[in-house]
Amino acid sequence: MNLRILLVEDEKSLAETIRLNLELEGYIVVTANDGRTAVKTFKQERFNLIILDVMLPEMDGFTVCEIIRLENPDIPVLFLTAKNSSEDKIKGLKLGADDYLVKPFNLEELLLRVHILLKRSVQMQDKVKQLDSFSFDGFTVNFDQREIKTPKKQIIPLTKKEALLLKLLVERKNEVISREYILETVWGMIFIRQPEPLTISWLLFASILKRTLQTPGIFYR
Repeated sequence: MNLRILLVEDEKSLAETIRLNLELEGYIVVTANDGRTAVKTFKQERFNLIILDVMLPEMDGFTVCEIIRLENPDIPVLFLTAKNSSEDKIKGLKLGADDYLVKPFNLEELLLRVHILLKRSVQMQDKVKQLDSFSFDGFTVNFDQREIKTPKKQIIPLTKKEALLLKLLVERKNEVISREYILETVWGMIFIRQPEPLTISWLLFASILKRTLQTPGIFYR
């Protein structure tokens, strides 16, 4: 498997050193030296890991991380930065970072952290791929094709978020799932006193999805 890493670092010499060492480990590395380029590159290509500096031109790393999390809540993000205050670390982790390494750092430690994050990410992807469909009471939900086949062979299309929500509920069967966890997992948001309109939007979304299924009580109990 060719694992791809997006390295976002504005210090050219440091970026080159990290890139060369990552490539020696067998990874494919794409670099960006400012925040806006990083976001554009992320949206255009596929990556397995993001290594992200905080102090970047054009757009800071915190903002880049927030945008990435809205697009993809699962991809590992490793902050690599000179900002070492507790407040900065907490902010980065709340925005969805998986790890935080402060400059100057040991190169071997960086490579080890990258290896661990990628291994965990691949294992999670393999686990998710195992559940591509689910059947109940004559209905069949296909998560990859985002559709539901009814007992009468009718096809009901699902949006991406509807499919993600259904898959989450199936995987966490017989468990109580908080609204905060759903917002973070399906919408890619860290729930920190979200405004009331978001709560209303979530309830409306759940209500519409329930009516779409036309089987009250199967998923929402």
